[in-house]
Amino acid sequence: MPLEPTAQLVSTPTGHDLIFTRTYRASVDDVWASVTEPERTARWFGPWRGQAGPGNTIEVQMVFEKSVPWCPLRIEACEPPRRLSILMEDEAGTWSMELLLAEAAGITELRLIHHLASTEHLGDTGPGWEYYLDMLTAARKDEPRPDFADYYPAQKAYFESLV
Repeated sequence: MPLEPTAQLVSTPTGHDLIFTRTYRASVDDVWASVTEPERTARWFGPWRGQAGPGNTIEVQMVFEKSVPWCPLRIEACEPPRRLSILMEDEAGTWSMELLLAEAAGITELRLIHHLASTEHLGDTGPGWEYYLDMLTAARKDEPRPDFADYYPAQKAYFESLV
């Protein structure tokens, strides 16, 4: 059964923001740890190494990609446990992203915002972020990882239609 994509595309003065939202019945501190601690990021995105902090560059290993590359990731801003802004580079280019977390009544909302200068490859990148965020959810619940084949190419047309 195909999974329904959740992202929204919003115009900005410099391009577009592709916004993904997930909610967790957990404290903001616990969700923050899931997206910043290397042993926890390894379960859904990949481990990282280096000295984390604003202005620093760490390396993240993309263990769920075919070539399992180590990619530089520059931390633009880090405001625990609410905001992380990064620039990441891989073979596809440079990715400008933010993670925003907010908690209310024991529920934490996570928003991943991918800042886009162009929507040219939206049909290829959008399904990947849906997949990674669903892997985060699976890791948090100790459930099996989803299958990327359920996301791509099944969600490609949805993301292309957002433009």
